[in-house]
Amino acid sequence: MSAQSCLAANEWICGEYLRSRSQELIDATVQHIGITLVSVLIGLLVAFPLALLARGKPAFAGPVLGLTTLLYTIPSLAMFSLLLPFFGLSTALVVTGLVLYSLTILVRNIMAGLDSVPAEAKEAARGMGYGPGRLLWEVELPLALPALMAGVRIATVSTIALTTVGSIVGRGGLGNLIEDALPSLFKAQVLTASVLCVLLAVTADLLLLGLQRLLTPWTRIRTGRGRAARPARAGRAGDPVKVGG
Repeated sequence: MSAQSCLAANEWICGEYLRSRSQELIDATVQHIGITLVSVLIGLLVAFPLALLARGKPAFAGPVLGLTTLLYTIPSLAMFSLLLPFFGLSTALVVTGLVLYSLTILVRNIMAGLDSVPAEAKEAARGMGYGPGRLLWEVELPLALPALMAGVRIATVSTIALTTVGSIVGRGGLGNLIEDALPSLFKAQVLTASVLCVLLAVTADLLLLGLQRLLTPWTRIRTGRGRAARPARAGRAGDPVKVGG
């Protein structure tokens, strides 16, 4: 069977589909990446002050964590429907929904990262004259980066998956191709768009992991030292003892 006939045969794997629809696939992928990137960045900008508020004022911790958790439990279709009167059928509708979903992950990880900073490190910085702002930016945030970046990775992968739901308003990136292909079961389009979503998620996670390692070199040094300092196996009673050479 020729390569061109795979479209007529509606096969799952079809090279002719990739060649003939390459621009459509590129446009959908670019839209998917753009929506994900904007959503995660705005989510960080919103989550950071919320985490600082919850951490600085314990009375707000419960409401902040409770609200962000409640938002995450709302089904995506219901979330977009609730936001529809405010944003209409627009990209802003999808981005806002994705930002709200990302908050529960980002707020918790930022708080966990800041709480994991050793008390002695903060006390030493205060003893050197660091004020609250300088202490936060120069001591606490760098030490909290591993937990913070872990939250960003989870939020990014989750957002890539949820972006496809934006296809209900025509702003779902690769999800648009999947939704368009399902009624007629256009197999090549469904499979290609789905595989691209998975590849986007894996690629984003690996890139963020690399960025995390680049920003936190001391974690690699600490791990290396831990392995180098591992003690040799102690001899057991009754083992022969070598004398001299």
